[in-house]
Formats: sequence, C-alpha cells, structure tokens
Amino acid sequence: MDTRVLKYFIAVAKLGNVTKAAEQLHITQPTLSRQINELEKEIGVDLFDRVNHRLVLTKSGALFQQRAQTILDFILQTKSKLQNQDNDLSGTIRLGCVESSVSIFAMNMIEKMQRKYPHIKFDIYTANGNDLKEKLDQDLLDLIILIEPIEAAKYHYLQLPNKDQWGLIVKKDSKLAKKDSITAKDLYHIPIAFTKRNLVRDELIDILKLDANKLNLRSTHNLAGNSLLLVKSGLFSMVSIKGILDVYNSEGLSFIPFKPFTLANHITAWKKNSYLSPATEKFIQLIAEEINFVPKK
Repeated sequence: MDTRVLKYFIAVAKLGNVTKAAEQLHITQPTLSRQINELEKEIGVDLFDRVNHRLVLTKSGALFQQRAQTILDFILQTKSKLQNQDNDLSGTIRLGCVESSVSIFAMNMIEKMQRKYPHIKFDIYTANGNDLKEKLDQDLLDLIILIEPIEAAKYHYLQLPNKDQWGLIVKKDSKLAKKDSITAKDLYHIPIAFTKRNLVRDELIDILKLDANKLNLRSTHNLAGNSLLLVKSGLFSMVSIKGILDVYNSEGLSFIPFKPFTLANHITAWKKNSYLSPATEKFIQLIAEEINFVPKK
C-alpha cells in the first residue's frame, strides 16, 4: 500500500469532500476518486458512507484513519531520526511533560538545548502520566517527564531534583482555606476532583491511609485546567500538587498541604531497548549534567 494513498485518504476524511481534497492535494478529482475506490477494494471494507453529497467515515473508516495517521507519523519520525545522525545535530525531539513545577525545569532545559544546538526543534506534548507512558510505549514520544511512581522495569529514567507538594486546592473563601493542613478525615466530608492516574491515586490513598469508599469523588481529570474552573465555582475541591498553581491562573484559589506531609518526585524516562536519535541522547546527557547525575559503574 502506497503511503501516498494514505495521505489521500486522510485528506478526504478530514474534508468530507473529494473535490475539495483533490484541490488541496493538487490532483484531479477523478484520480482521487479512483484511488479511494481502489483503497476500499484492497482493504475489503467501505471506508465512507455517502450522505447528502458528503463523505462520512464508517466505523471501519474511523479506525483506518487512526491507524493510517499513526503509520504516516511513524514514517516522518523515522526520517527525522535518520537525519539526526548528521554531525550537525538537528531534527526534532518529541518530549512529553506533565503539568507541575517540573514544567519550569523542562522549559529551561529546552532553552539550553536550543541555544547550544540551534537546529534542534522540540515537539512538546502535555498530558498526564498515563497518556505520556502510552505515547512512549507506542514510539510516539522519545522522552517523557512525569510524576512518580512508574513501572521501573519498562524504562530507563533519571530522577529529577524537582519535588512538588501534595495537598488540596480550594476556593479562597471556603472554610477549608483557613486550615493549615488537610487530613484524611477532612477529605471524607467534601466533594473532590482527583487525577485519573491510578498509580498516583493508589499511592496517595496508601500514604494518607484513606478509605477510598468514603471519598465523595465527583470528577476525575487527565489535566487540571478545566477542573480548576470548577474549583473556582465552589463546586468541589481538588486533590493536587501545589505546582499546578504555578502553571494555571491561581487567582481566587488556595493550596493547603496534606498531613502527613507528602511530596511528589519527578523523573524523566525513555524506553529500554529502543533507538534514540543523537539529538535525544544529547538532551538526556544535558539533563544528566544539569542534575549532576553520575552513572553507576
């Protein structure tokens, strides 16, 4: 199957119209129609339904679009990695990063890298730890920065010096905002939002000795931004790291630490037994030097 045909299919899927897609691709409409028909014959399923002069993806078509885009992205990434082997270090580093106080560290490292190697570019992907690990496992990211814990057997990693405090984010005029610390007992009496990442939730529940069945869990999230808006509305409070307030607008919000005092550690991780481009290896080396990491002999 020609990758050119995959590009044709994706263009038609996005625009829902062969004529518009043909114009965008700079080919004739009959040629594009023939290519799509031949693709459907080759695969053996209908990729589109024809509805009111529009092409709408079938269920099979939607799945094929996802896989086709992954294939094209992988080819592009492979070309980029091969280009990175040049002596003049260049190419793109695909970096995934959580939202926390570590974001400042990550952006500072990117700045240092680009000042030293101006031909290197970064594709920055922001998500929670589960999403980042999934993208790393699928070779859609080269390197990720996230909050522990992590499955150590699957990855190489460096522990970063950045630590963040766990606690509760509440509206400033709430009763809880007057407290010096939050205990497990406090959490049982309020509606809360919590991270979607099970490993982190389970660790916090264990550290704080929470009874998960007593929690009034009203919302989960992968990123905190939208949930913070609901905290500002007074609808609920959010279990979170303090560094979230460094990333988002914290006006009208207060952070109260947990008791016992609970810290989140950060790491940067990459897949074991996976090819790393020279640019990515150099970036890892730069991070190691920044944190004064000495490999074990």
